[in-house]
Amino acid sequence: MKSKLLLIDDREDNLLSIEAILEPNGYHFVKARSGREAFRILLKEFDFSLILMDVRMPNQSGFETATMIYQRDKLKHIPIIFITANNFGDDELFKGYQAGAVDYIYKPVNPDVLRAKVAVFVDLYEKNKKLQQQEKSLIAANRELEKENRERLASEEKVQKLNRQLIRNIDHLETVNKELDRFAFMASHDLQEPLRKIRLFSNKFVIKNRNTPGIVNLEDIERIQRSAEKMQSLIRDILSMARVSADATEFVPTDINVIIVDVLEELDEQIMAGNAKIIVDKIPVLHVHPGLIKLLFRNLINNSLKFTRKGVPPVINIYAEVSVQSQNASDCTIIIKDNGLGFDQKYAEEIFGMFTRLQSEAKFEGTGLGLALCKKIVQHHKGTIRAESKSNEGATFILSFPRPGPKKKARTTIEPDYHLKYKV
Repeated sequence: MKSKLLLIDDREDNLLSIEAILEPNGYHFVKARSGREAFRILLKEFDFSLILMDVRMPNQSGFETATMIYQRDKLKHIPIIFITANNFGDDELFKGYQAGAVDYIYKPVNPDVLRAKVAVFVDLYEKNKKLQQQEKSLIAANRELEKENRERLASEEKVQKLNRQLIRNIDHLETVNKELDRFAFMASHDLQEPLRKIRLFSNKFVIKNRNTPGIVNLEDIERIQRSAEKMQSLIRDILSMARVSADATEFVPTDINVIIVDVLEELDEQIMAGNAKIIVDKIPVLHVHPGLIKLLFRNLINNSLKFTRKGVPPVINIYAEVSVQSQNASDCTIIIKDNGLGFDQKYAEEIFGMFTRLQSEAKFEGTGLGLALCKKIVQHHKGTIRAESKSNEGATFILSFPRPGPKKKARTTIEPDYHLKYKV
């Protein structure tokens, strides 16, 4: 936009002369023939970059007009140059500057001087105007930042309050869980004794009366025995679940290969009966709870021996992979893969739930707690467990444990230099 100048002089020829000199510079001119007329214009328009005003005018001098102009806040930022034919003394010059003038131009007007002074003051005005606009923008931005900061502090305070409440809730839940684990342990332990007596005396009764004529309810007694045995297995699994939390701190460097050998010796009868083949590659030493890890492998290997396809001898592969996480830590992944019944992959998460059974209870014995117990044991070791499978194509269980130690090769399968093979 063109810079806007207000020209004030009681003589039209002076106005036209000044306009002619400045017109090549591309200014927009507004003219007034008196101080009063100029003031009326300034009440409606106040976007002038400079005012050029004659000092000597009838009725109201330039000094008086300048004083009136600068009494209004919206106008006091506009610079005024006085044009005069008089060579004032210091007192008159001071009076003009006191009224608000920024400079004087003397008649007869020198065109070059006029153009130079007008250009300087218009440029200063425009720059000052931009600075004021920037200042307003900065003030507005600062207000917005202050508002955002207040909102952020309020949000942080709210988050801290919620965190404190969350910590209290977690502490409460941990206390409740410990009490529930203690209750489950005590209740299950106390339930075992009456169950043992039920099995003992019912077994004695069956043995004593198996060949006695007239005894017709032996089948009912045998059902009682089977139910008591199932109840005892369930209680044993519940005790194992409770023991996971109780054995929290007993982690030691453990040779997993020794654990697996112990499990296979315990399951030797099932392995031989099923004509099973089990191949175990060397597993790294892990910092774990030996008793819980033994229970973990026992459940998983037992499942692979139990859920087999008809006429297909079980083949179970157990091996490890190590992946580097940092210079001081790595993950050990242990894979247990079989060729059994398998399951639909859509049940891969569901199988780790409490009392979940995908197979018929009549066909396969169990309490439905085995895999839930496995998941709890692995999570207790800050690890993960997942399953991959297809129906009738076997199942693969993938266990991952954190393993501190020196840096190793990334994602390397350990060479199978340690084998255990069971085959009838």
